[in-house]
Amino acid sequence: MKVKPLLLVMSVIGIATLFLSAAIFAGTAVPDVIKMETKGYEKHEKGIVQFTHKKHAEEYKAACGDCHHDAKGKPLANLKAGDKVQSCVECHKKPGEKPKGKDAPKLSKKEALEYHAEALHDNCQGCHKDFNKKNNSKVAPTTCAKCHPKK
Repeated sequence: MKVKPLLLVMSVIGIATLFLSAAIFAGTAVPDVIKMETKGYEKHEKGIVQFTHKKHAEEYKAACGDCHHDAKGKPLANLKAGDKVQSCVECHKKPGEKPKGKDAPKLSKKEALEYHAEALHDNCQGCHKDFNKKNNSKVAPTTCAKCHPKK
């Protein structure tokens, strides 16, 4: 007679575990395309970049650490698809690009990378330029219009 309540409890635990596992997986799934829209910008001057995460990882063989790094800029080498990562703006907190023009303050590289857009452009353009140089091509875009769609 005690088998039925035990079976019921085990069934409920099994179902709860199944739902919890699905929720955890769904929360860490990596979308194929990531819209690089960041809160904190008053307005975007250019169209929002649609980053093709899947294409970069699978076709271009970009490693997770090529984009995701630690506080010292060192690649996070042990990442795998689905691992939780911080958003760029969590560390590169200043919206937009560094000040420009003749009256703009001279900033060190570290100070410039505090600006969100500077950090993204530095990372993406740097990687694209390296790719083009290594492959003797101009396939990877390095200009604004090639990544930012027209509004």
